[in-house]
Amino acid sequence: MHCPFCGHDETKVIDSRLAGEGRQVRRRRECLHCSERFTTFETPELVAPRLVKRDGRREPFDEGKLRTGMARALEKRPVAVEDMEAALQRIVHRLQTMGEREIPSARLGDLVMEALRELDEVAYVRFASVYRSFQDVTEFEEEIQRLQQLDRASAARRQMSLLPDDGES
Repeated sequence: MHCPFCGHDETKVIDSRLAGEGRQVRRRRECLHCSERFTTFETPELVAPRLVKRDGRREPFDEGKLRTGMARALEKRPVAVEDMEAALQRIVHRLQTMGEREIPSARLGDLVMEALRELDEVAYVRFASVYRSFQDVTEFEEEIQRLQQLDRASAARRQMSLLPDDGES
């Protein structure tokens, strides 16, 4: 680390502690040449993978586009902005920690649909209609039926049986 005062390239760390809700390390440093002290903040550099579109084009991940798409699906729905932002950050974190340089854009779409399904089913169907390019009402009906089946399966997994499994009493 170069000293911001004299430019010397040797410093020593005097103190380190977590900052920024544990996402940064704050280091207090001292220049070995001029003895001036200064603070640095270190954050991990996690890069989201590039997206491979259906037509083969590659483009960088754009968090703004993701936020806009989710906000459009959730428009006029009873979901707090904080809940949407938390879901968005979970998606971004999953992308950054996948360890992949490129992923199909369909994978991102699936992550978004999963998050929207948990936030609001109407927003989920709205997003699915655009994402899957629904052509008519029957495709909406099929998606709603698929959503209802998922909800029933999820409820069945959460439901604990009150009766013995093997008919034993």
